[in-house]
Amino acid sequence: VGESLTPEVAIRYSAALAAVAPPGGILVSRDSRPSGRMLAQAVHAGLHAAGRDTLDAGILPTPSVGVLVREVRGGGAVQITASHNPSPYNGLKLFSAEGRIIPAGAGQEVLDRYRAGSINWVTHDQIGSGRECVDVFAGHLNAVLRTVDYAAIRQRRYHVLLDSNRGAGGYLGRRVLEELGCYVTVLGEEPDGQFEHPAEPTADNLDGVRAKVAQSGARIGFCQDPDADRLAIIDERGRYLGEEYTVAMCVDHVLRRQKGPIVINCATSRMSQDLAERYGVPLVRSAVGEANVVDAMLEHNAVFGGEGNGGPIDPRVGLVRDSFLGMALLLDAMTARNATISELADELPRYEIVKTKIDLPPEAVAAAFDKLQSHFSDAQPSRLDGLRLDWPDRWLLVRPSNTEPIVRAIAEAKKADIAQGLCREAAELLAS
Repeated sequence: VGESLTPEVAIRYSAALAAVAPPGGILVSRDSRPSGRMLAQAVHAGLHAAGRDTLDAGILPTPSVGVLVREVRGGGAVQITASHNPSPYNGLKLFSAEGRIIPAGAGQEVLDRYRAGSINWVTHDQIGSGRECVDVFAGHLNAVLRTVDYAAIRQRRYHVLLDSNRGAGGYLGRRVLEELGCYVTVLGEEPDGQFEHPAEPTADNLDGVRAKVAQSGARIGFCQDPDADRLAIIDERGRYLGEEYTVAMCVDHVLRRQKGPIVINCATSRMSQDLAERYGVPLVRSAVGEANVVDAMLEHNAVFGGEGNGGPIDPRVGLVRDSFLGMALLLDAMTARNATISELADELPRYEIVKTKIDLPPEAVAAAFDKLQSHFSDAQPSRLDGLRLDWPDRWLLVRPSNTEPIVRAIAEAKKADIAQGLCREAAELLAS
């Protein structure tokens, strides 16, 4: 913020969206970062100056945006968030009128217009106006509750710890959990963006939260990122289960009740693949990115999807990664099976994921992929997104970064040393 993301960028980018969005007011919302208020003012100004009316939803979790834009029959939405990135960052996440992250074709048109500077500013008599949205949470809350056995969960009176880390998820998180009859302890409920620990809900960043879950006697700990589209899990003993388990446990629970295709991205744990095979349903892999997962879900009429960064997607609620949905489904699973969250996690196929970086300039990526594919000739290759190499018991994904002269290597196997060995072997090969 103030460097590569300025008010001018926000204004021009919003105006580019205005030119391609269908009729209807454009919803504007933000996560809790202090810079969000200033950027929201710029976004409203850009949209008004391009002749579009706006609806101000204030601080709102990203999955709630997807529900609300459909409710108000808006032409699209701009969510101001940097997701799990540190406080100095912010960003503009664009939504379509269908309540999903804008798909690639329309997104490219917005980007092309922004880069070309082809903005059509309107005259004074055509400037758009703004109004505030009221009761911005009700639709999302009700949609989440409809996916679970509401009455049965309420009878359990679970003690739950929710770490919202002063992001956008605390208020709705408390409402969802209290509606489900839970006794709730919320850490960082105030949405002021003054994060109490680093924003990404990783094991290292949640050490203090893990201890509080164990000490408090909570049955489960839920940890959100600042815009509340990602959910990490801590079990009743204070063990960090992480984000990969969120989607896998939700997949298991959903498939017990409804059979149908499942979509995950190509960097997500194969736990979901094993579950799909167990229940006899198709598993589809997409390129990395929520919009790609949603494209595949729509194409294959999937009953569930998600990304291994803790982002479950259920079309019954919306087409956005949703931490609130994840919380409700996991409490529903605990209730239906009379099990602790640790027992549910321990029943899943066990894998270890290792993630590393390899220095590599963009111009060398294509040749590097050829070299890796030739070297690992016993693997099944896929170039859906980067290069993924699959064996029956392990896989390796190498993808170029969009922002750095590196590739990211992700490997998964039954044992951590095997996954580490795959990443190390790839790095040594590319260095030679």
